[in-house]
Amino acid sequence: MAIIVEHDKRRHEILEKSIELFSREGYEDVTFQKIADACGITRTTLYIYFKNKREIFLWSIKQFTSELEKALLVIIKNKGLTPEQCLRDVSESIIQTCLASKPLLQVLMSYLIQVQKSGSDPREKIVRRVIRAEHLLTTIIIKGQKEKVFKVLPVKDVKDMLLRFFEAAIFEIVLYDTNDLENIKATFNIIIDGLLA
Repeated sequence: MAIIVEHDKRRHEILEKSIELFSREGYEDVTFQKIADACGITRTTLYIYFKNKREIFLWSIKQFTSELEKALLVIIKNKGLTPEQCLRDVSESIIQTCLASKPLLQVLMSYLIQVQKSGSDPREKIVRRVIRAEHLLTTIIIKGQKEKVFKVLPVKDVKDMLLRFFEAAIFEIVLYDTNDLENIKATFNIIIDGLLA
């Protein structure tokens, strides 16, 4: 059991050091050797944990989305929250998580620009990673409409509007390097107010 814990701990340390390196030097300029050096291990040891830098990067994104989903599930499963409060808490959780993960999101933004330059669709890379979060938003919207808390509007359109807002908030956090979340929260509260029945 201790070996598994140590293995997981080392993997987590590698991911943290890699994100620091990616954010400092950019995804393209980081090599597998640089990651090994930053972690104070050999490339051979690094291969025990990851096949290449792309896998390290994808694991980082997976870890980010998994942690976000867990936080959202805790909110959604709270029976004491109305759908309105649930949506407000979910939005705040997403914004706080994005702010806490700013270095990863900065690297992700650069990576997606490179994907687009190579002729691929960056949206495809994102959609696979956020599908569960989309489902959770849809669940809140449907519940709110059934309980007559939210206006009855096309669920897909409402979900898409909320997702566009989250994308805009991430853009502001990452590219404008904002740490002031009050304006983002205020805007989101106005959006939610507009959904209320």
